[in-house]
Amino acid sequence: MPEEVLLSALRGLVPAGLGCGWADPGRDHALLPGEALPHALPARLREFAAGRAAARAAMAEIGLPPVAVPQGADRAPVWPVGVVGSITHTAGACLAVVGLSHGFAGLGLDLEEATPLPRDLWDTILLPDEQMALMRLAPEARGLAAKVAFSAKEAAYKAQYPVSQTLFGFEQMTVAVEQAGFVARFAGPIAPFAAGAEIAGRLTHAAGHVLTLALLPKGEGDDRAK
Repeated sequence: MPEEVLLSALRGLVPAGLGCGWADPGRDHALLPGEALPHALPARLREFAAGRAAARAAMAEIGLPPVAVPQGADRAPVWPVGVVGSITHTAGACLAVVGLSHGFAGLGLDLEEATPLPRDLWDTILLPDEQMALMRLAPEARGLAAKVAFSAKEAAYKAQYPVSQTLFGFEQMTVAVEQAGFVARFAGPIAPFAAGAEIAGRLTHAAGHVLTLALLPKGEGDDRAK
């Protein structure tokens, strides 16, 4: 089952102390008070509710009670005090990872279908050096490698956002991908991160998906700004 395969894959990525959760975005899930999403279309509401269900399942794994996770004005989840987390979804699956803020400043999780990234999106998502690295691969491998790079950037962006609270585009971060992990680097300064500051991540492939997880340990935003 996709639930078992994807949850197992996520648990294989996360360090000890983090909780993982899964939910089906095609099913209805109850929302808690404070989680309203006014004017959302039914499909978007199911997706949103599944994300909250996955988040509560992840919180339960580390002994936290089932509390509301509202959406903030910036559309990011508003986690309970002392908690950090990340939610991601595709059409058929929703995953969440949660931890305590005394250990991590931010977590970033991204799930993508393992299909090639369309060539016409490369210039938007990948820097010239990243595209040159792709061109050293076999032609049939380039599209999926581009999708992995896209997913890694998404995960790294989510991990840093609780620290920087800054919106920026794909050109502000570059990623170097290895077989089981990646390193994302800031192309320029995004306070409190200095240019060249790094965020490490892990990745895997499972059930026709690419799954990436970026980890920002507590205090590294401040240290890397120096």
